[in-house]
Parts: sequence; C-alpha cells; structure tokens
Amino acid sequence: MEPTIAQLKSLYRVCVQTSNLLKAINMTRLDELTRCIYIIVEETIEIEIDIDGGLTYDGITF
Repeated sequence: MEPTIAQLKSLYRVCVQTSNLLKAINMTRLDELTRCIYIIVEETIEIEIDIDGGLTYDGITF
C-alpha cells in the first residue's frame, strides 16, 4: 500500500513546518486499515493525514 499524492503533499508540508520549528518527528506510519498517515512529533503532538490529504491536529481538521 502506498500513500496518495494528496497525502504525500500534506506529509511534505508537515515535515517542512516541523523542521522549521526544530521539532523531532518520532514516528510516521501509514495505517493499512484506515489508509491514514499518523505522525508523532516530539512526544505530545499527534497529526493525522486522511486519504484526501486533510490534516487533523488536536481534534481540529484543517
């Protein structure tokens, strides 16, 4: 299974923004059941990228 183009674009954006803040990405995972990408930044920030490239952070969808 591979991520969609929209997911890759969102993942790239998140990675660039995270590195600009000098934060470490501890985990990135593509869930085979939900087809969402899950990212853990440092130890407290959790980001979800859905199949359409939409971001969910702290319960808020962007």
